[in-house]
Amino acid sequence: MKIGVSLRVVNAPNYDEKRDALSHDWISLLEEIELVPILIPNKLKNVNHFLETLEIKGLILSGGDNIGDNQERDETERELIKFSIKEKIPLFGVCRGMQAINKFFGGKIRESDNKKHVGKPHTIKITNPNFIIDNDLQNVNSFHNNIIVEEELGVKLKKFAVTNGDNTIEGFFHEEPPIVGVMWHPEREPNKFNKLILNNFIKQKIR
Repeated sequence: MKIGVSLRVVNAPNYDEKRDALSHDWISLLEEIELVPILIPNKLKNVNHFLETLEIKGLILSGGDNIGDNQERDETERELIKFSIKEKIPLFGVCRGMQAINKFFGGKIRESDNKKHVGKPHTIKITNPNFIIDNDLQNVNSFHNNIIVEEELGVKLKKFAVTNGDNTIEGFFHEEPPIVGVMWHPEREPNKFNKLILNNFIKQKIR
């Protein structure tokens, strides 16, 4: 099954140019769960036409950088969200990707001032039984200082996981199209929980 993956934009040392990039962790994880990664560049003139030629069965908005840091990436990922809705294919947002989905549906992002949350592993509570793999408490990584609170969720986005402490949103899903966002990075810690939540959603075993 082919899965499209968005890329971050990086500046190449010693070169006056921008490049698209993706952590090798993503490739390893997707191959482990028998998904074929198709990398989506950020300088396409027509993202929709490019995607239509690929016959992909799902999309992942990868993490890295803040929304607004790079216009090309922001625009590309907006088109990916639109395409997933139009084609009714699963869309999985990670960290920045989750934040992009929230903003697309009219939600907001805040900066965290909780030093126990930012950059440190923490426990989340799964609040929706459809997303419980083996336990409603899970330990996840944390590489972000942006947070989403329930009153600032986008239209028709519903939480399924919260931080066990400050109650910020760590995972949400859309009520209608197959869209899920998580604030942690499954690819950086490919344990049983992270593999299953990604694999089960992309293959439409959970909603």
